[in-house]
Amino acid sequence: MTATDARRGPRARLAATSVRARILSVVVVLAALSLAAAGLTAHALQVRVVDARIAADLRASYTEFQQLAANGRDPATGERFTSPRALVRATMQLKVPARNEGMVGFVDDRLAFTAAETTALRLESDAELLRAVSTPGHETASRVRTLTTSRTTYTYLVIPVVLAGSSETGAIVRAYDRDAELASLRRTYRTFALVGLGSLLGVAAVGWLLAGRLLRPVRELDDAARTIGGGDDLTRRIPVTSGDDLGRLTVTVNGMLDRLEEAFASQRQLLDDVGHELRTPVTIVRGHLELMDVEDPDDVRAARDVALAELARSSRLLDDLMVLATSSRPDFVTTAPVDLGRLTDDLHDTLRGLADRRWRVDARADATVTIDAQRVTQAVVQLAANAVRHTSDGDEIAIGSRLVTDGDDVTVAEVFVRDTGPGIPADQRAEVLERFSRGPEAHAHPDGAGLGLAIVRAIADGHGGDLLVDDAPGGGALLTLRLPAPGAAPHPTDPDTPGS
Repeated sequence: MTATDARRGPRARLAATSVRARILSVVVVLAALSLAAAGLTAHALQVRVVDARIAADLRASYTEFQQLAANGRDPATGERFTSPRALVRATMQLKVPARNEGMVGFVDDRLAFTAAETTALRLESDAELLRAVSTPGHETASRVRTLTTSRTTYTYLVIPVVLAGSSETGAIVRAYDRDAELASLRRTYRTFALVGLGSLLGVAAVGWLLAGRLLRPVRELDDAARTIGGGDDLTRRIPVTSGDDLGRLTVTVNGMLDRLEEAFASQRQLLDDVGHELRTPVTIVRGHLELMDVEDPDDVRAARDVALAELARSSRLLDDLMVLATSSRPDFVTTAPVDLGRLTDDLHDTLRGLADRRWRVDARADATVTIDAQRVTQAVVQLAANAVRHTSDGDEIAIGSRLVTDGDDVTVAEVFVRDTGPGIPADQRAEVLERFSRGPEAHAHPDGAGLGLAIVRAIADGHGGDLLVDDAPGGGALLTLRLPAPGAAPHPTDPDTPGS
């Protein structure tokens, strides 16, 4: 294994661990650290309390001894103390050791007195302790000390005993078994540790369930991605069950799935359309080439003309299909403020060159609207070309624009094309907006592919609008491009409106 593999090993193992397990691990580790910190802190504080209590009791015994020594008389007999030995004996007789406490008395650095037999802690039986407290230097000491021997740990105090006029010296040693004093505390914290361990197991179980519930949308995202990756179902969506970060992520992914479904559907439709529509010109060209008499110049010329015509039609078809294929992209429509009246005038000037018709402007909206002028021009040219194909020389074709308010008080910009042709029957109006639908007069115009109105509707959809097909007043067709125009800014009408 290389050094790079060794470095990547922990990361790979971490990546292989589920998010649920990682979340649970973090929660359990944090809970364990919190319990440990709380337990250790509380234990340390309690140990300090026990040590402080022991030290206070030992100092209190030293104060009692000082009072007895200052009084100078034995409370039991009333006689005066004549030697340190008598003072040591009287002090030990008067003081009853507490639980886990013991005491011994020294005279001239020799063990002279021991505690009553009822005292459980026998200091005289611990040789290490006796050697430590009987060494020179302790006879003048009066501070609390700690000593650890092979038996236990002691907290002790040496009380020096000296009487004026006596060469004899004495000492009283009082000591607590510190380990025994802390034993109950240790038992308490062993119980705390067991309860903490049980709590951690409970936290782990509850955390596992909660993490699984919270991460359910993530698993559903994974399932949906696997389904889509397998190409089985692009219509599947993930239910949004909350309004938190995962809920918003689910909404975002569902939106992405919507766009993917549209993209795949558009791609499939484009491939189907191309395969269907290009088959005819290819068949025609192949048939003419197969039947062409290469020795006959007229036949060659005729076959060439047919091939060029079919190739030109195929080129127009591909251009239209490319427009439709890009219509679902977010940048298909790029809006900007446009003077709708001036755009109407420009369209009128452009369209008059299409054919020998009576061109006119029915209405002119003098307002600034936010639309894609290039796409709107493309749509109107398609509508006008469609009108030209269904009218004859001298017929009237009119364009116009206006601002209207719909039932929801929303301002809508309408750009329309009206003609005096045969019109579109009501039962065919929805059909003519579909791809490759060529209407009732298709036989009279074999050069059309039936994509013009589909392109216009795609442009309307890109604006968030619609394409309406109606009868024109007096006969003919009226096709209206309705585009939302919130915040349209009207301005004074130009009196020089173009006419026919």
